[in-house]
Amino acid sequence: MSQFFQIHPDTPQARLIKQAVEIINKGGVIVYPTDSAYALGCHLGDKSALEKIKRIRKLDDKHNFTLVCRDLSDIGTYAKVDNVAYRLLKAHTPGAYTFILNATTEVPRRLLHPKRRTIGLRIPQNTIALELMAALGEPIMSTSLIMPGDEQPLTDPYEIRDLLQHEVDLVIDGGYCGMEATSVINLVDDVPVVVREGAGDISDF
Repeated sequence: MSQFFQIHPDTPQARLIKQAVEIINKGGVIVYPTDSAYALGCHLGDKSALEKIKRIRKLDDKHNFTLVCRDLSDIGTYAKVDNVAYRLLKAHTPGAYTFILNATTEVPRRLLHPKRRTIGLRIPQNTIALELMAALGEPIMSTSLIMPGDEQPLTDPYEIRDLLQHEVDLVIDGGYCGMEATSVINLVDDVPVVVREGAGDISDF
């Protein structure tokens, strides 16, 4: 049975943030709010938690997982960022974007696209998510909470709890946080490529 925390979206309770991070560090899978929709997350080094997320969403090995980061310094640790990419990242973060970049050796191999060695990275404009990462001290391995057969993410924390209470370790109710997945921008090559149009404005790309 999963735990259920109601965390204030603007002033998150430090005690609950700490408890959530303890769950992540012990190998738990959590549902948490971002600036585009609710997401599934776990410790980036935990193989069994990653496998649990794959089972929940019925994902194969070709799925691009995302490291949700606190700031640009995190992105520099896990991805190779040239000057053009850095300027775009700086102008559009935090925000509802996922950027695909070439990964560094800091990224566990099981998180990479098997052929291209790329990783998705994003910095959400959501206080709860940012506080979680600040307390954790590193990014959260994440994927949007889109169930098999659905096209849009789940949006209601109570519905999520009823559906996944035996599958995840914690559901965070952070209020309404949108119902559209991020816009995905590929920055691997010199010219940015919009892979998916979502919550983030793509007019600059």
